[in-house]
Amino acid sequence: MDISVFRTFVSVVDEGSFAAAAGRMGISRSLCSKHVADLEAHLGVRLLVRTTRKVTPTAAGLSYSRELREVLARLDAATEAVKATTTSQSGALKIGSPIFYTLKVLQPHLLDFMERYRDIRLQVVLDDGASDIVGDGFDAVIRIGNLADSTLHARRLHSVQILLVAAPGYLARAGRPERPADLLRHDCLHYTNLPGTMTWPLRRGSRTIRQPVRPSFSSNNTELLHSMALNGRGLALLPEFIVRDDIAAGRLDALMTDYTLPDLPVNLVYPSGKLLTGAMRIFLDFATSLRLP
Repeated sequence: MDISVFRTFVSVVDEGSFAAAAGRMGISRSLCSKHVADLEAHLGVRLLVRTTRKVTPTAAGLSYSRELREVLARLDAATEAVKATTTSQSGALKIGSPIFYTLKVLQPHLLDFMERYRDIRLQVVLDDGASDIVGDGFDAVIRIGNLADSTLHARRLHSVQILLVAAPGYLARAGRPERPADLLRHDCLHYTNLPGTMTWPLRRGSRTIRQPVRPSFSSNNTELLHSMALNGRGLALLPEFIVRDDIAAGRLDALMTDYTLPDLPVNLVYPSGKLLTGAMRIFLDFATSLRLP
C-alpha cells in the first residue's frame, strides 16, 4: 500500500478532520477520505468514527496511529540520512586501483586526500584485474587501458606512456632488438591484459604494427613482469612510471625508441552520476583536478 495512505490516516487523527488533513497533505477531501476507507478495508478494522462535527479514532485506530507515527518517523530519518550522503563531506568510500599504479603514482595524492577530508573513510583495494564495480561494492575503480563499451561512466585522468625494456644482462646475452620482427627471436614477458592474441602494438609514424611475439612468460600482474625483466628474463612492455627509476639507474634499458607504443588512458570508472554519494563526488572532483604524469 502506498505510504501516502498511512500519512493521510495519521494526519486525519492529528487534525480531527478530513478537510484539515486534506489541506495538510495537499490533496482533495474526497481523496483523503478514500485513502482512509481503503486502509480500513485492507485491515478489516474500523479506524475512525465519523460524525458531522468531527472525526475520532477508535481504540484500534488510536493504537495503530501511534505505531504508524513511530514507523514514519524512522522512515523519514533514514531517508534524510541517505539524502545527506549526497552532499556530505563524510562517509565511507571504496576505490579499486592497480597495484603498481597506486604505489608509484597515486599514493602521495591519497595522502593529500586523507589530509583534506578527514571525515571520509577511504578504502583502497589494490587489484590489477577488472573489478566488478557493482558486484564488489566499489564506488569507483581506476582502470588503465582502453575501456570496453559499458553502461558505467568514466572520467579520463591522464595517459600512460609504455616502454619496451630489458635488463642489460639479458641484452648482452640475447642481443638488442632493432625492428619489430626481431621480437620473434627474443624471450618476451607478456602482459595478458593487453588486447590482441600474443601481439605487441608498435607504431612508427602513422602506421601501427601488431607484432606477433612468443612469450616465455605471461602474467596479468605488472609487478611480476617488472621483476622478471629486472632479473634478465626477457623483454617487457611496461608503463613509464614503473621503469623510470630503473632506466635512470641503468637496471633496465629502453629499446627500439624509434618506435612508439600507443599511450594507455587512465580512467576513473563509476556508476551513474545521479547515484553518487557526497564522498564519491568529492573524490571524483579531486582525482580529475590532479596533475598526474
